[in-house]
Amino acid sequence: MRKAGVLMSISSLPSKWGIGSLGKAAFEFLDFLHEAGQSYWQVLPIGPTGYGDSPYQSFSAFAGNPYFIDIDELSREGLLVPSDYENINWGEDPGRVDYGIMYVERFRLLRKAIEKLLERKSEELEAFFENEADWLPDYALFMAFKDRYGGKPWHEWPSEIKKRKKEAIEKGRAELKADIAFWAGLQYLFFIQWQRLHDRAGELGISIIGDIPIYVAEDSADVWAHPEQFQMDEELRPVKVAGCPPDGFSEKGQLWGNPLFDWERMKNDGYDWWIKRIGHQLRYYDVLRIDHFRGFESYYAIDRVSMDARSGNWEKGPGLDFFKRLEESLGKKAIIAEDLGFITPEVQKLLSDTGFPGMKVLQFAFDSRDGGGRMYQPHNYPRNCVAYVGTHDNDTALGWTSTAIPADVELAREYIHPDRAEGENWGMMRAIWASHAGLAIVQMQDLLGLGPEGRMNTPSTLGGNWTWRALPGSYGPELAERIYRQMYIYERL
Repeated sequence: MRKAGVLMSISSLPSKWGIGSLGKAAFEFLDFLHEAGQSYWQVLPIGPTGYGDSPYQSFSAFAGNPYFIDIDELSREGLLVPSDYENINWGEDPGRVDYGIMYVERFRLLRKAIEKLLERKSEELEAFFENEADWLPDYALFMAFKDRYGGKPWHEWPSEIKKRKKEAIEKGRAELKADIAFWAGLQYLFFIQWQRLHDRAGELGISIIGDIPIYVAEDSADVWAHPEQFQMDEELRPVKVAGCPPDGFSEKGQLWGNPLFDWERMKNDGYDWWIKRIGHQLRYYDVLRIDHFRGFESYYAIDRVSMDARSGNWEKGPGLDFFKRLEESLGKKAIIAEDLGFITPEVQKLLSDTGFPGMKVLQFAFDSRDGGGRMYQPHNYPRNCVAYVGTHDNDTALGWTSTAIPADVELAREYIHPDRAEGENWGMMRAIWASHAGLAIVQMQDLLGLGPEGRMNTPSTLGGNWTWRALPGSYGPELAERIYRQMYIYERL
């Protein structure tokens, strides 16, 4: 069946309290999607963000982002009172997240809430801690140590803590008991609220598409607790790091800096860490988009000391063996493969062998900087793919038409024939809705007709990314009705 959905980060939902959350605005967004005839809500990764506030550089591959805990809901549950947060300055621009304020004010509030939560000593809370024992104790201890050492990355901690010497770890657990309980309690609040939202989505017939980065951050509980899973030296520093080679958008490539997996070791233990990771994610999502899918066929490895990505080389990944083992352990799951970037025949074969739908990005069909070409033109989309105008790493539709090479924009206009009176963004969205793609996803910013100011992320840049938020009242029944009509025309209801 032909379906459609919207890409909207949790952080981008409207809110009076500085950032989108899992509360009223999220439930109202589900209602909006339902009224608009949408079947999917795609979100960005929901983990706690670290350096640069990127959801793709998280402190944990398992934890949820405490910023997304709805504080109005905590007030209704008696864990806060409105006066705790109503008079705080949550930022000067309601259309942007101020992460500096979030870091200071949100955690101050949440500590109050957790104190009251832990006083209640509920069986549900204890059951949560027990059910999440595979990852939660390490994560909570990691965050408690991070607080103790002033936020420094774990490789700058004292050697006995960095190397997880048994006596030092046991001593830390005893001394930091209250802080550990705080960080664990936050996860309980997050996942209780997430589950309520997910349940409501199911009632409305809306599936949530999650997003899992292939790599984890070096400064994460995952690497600290399981360094044996990564290519690390004796001092627990990455031997090589992840990135991607130069392309039309970045002449020096992208130096992501994430540690690389020790795939040979992972294979020997049946990819146990990965199976736990994906199994955990699929408890909370209906569909999982795996970022940088091509890295499973071969991955780009860069010496840790390199200043940019030009000196990297390609090394073989686990290939189909990994996905066979995944299916044996978890069963057949709904997965979307992010197969963008430098794609070889070997990557194409891996995608075909897995049967996963790949991605088609309309902007790449015309942008000569990236050389995507005709495979991204809608008349060539296969049935088994997910079509986008652009992703979180692209400009908005109107942003692209205002910043791309003029000849490329003219070619797009000639192909799409947009109605300029209603906006070229609608013409571009209609192009993917009308395509053969089984699923078409549009960014909320394109539905709102935003230009470059609505861009979520510009790769290879620091500062100003991941901050866009929808303004209160910027969408409602009128827009939903307009989208629904398009769904009817293109048979995506």
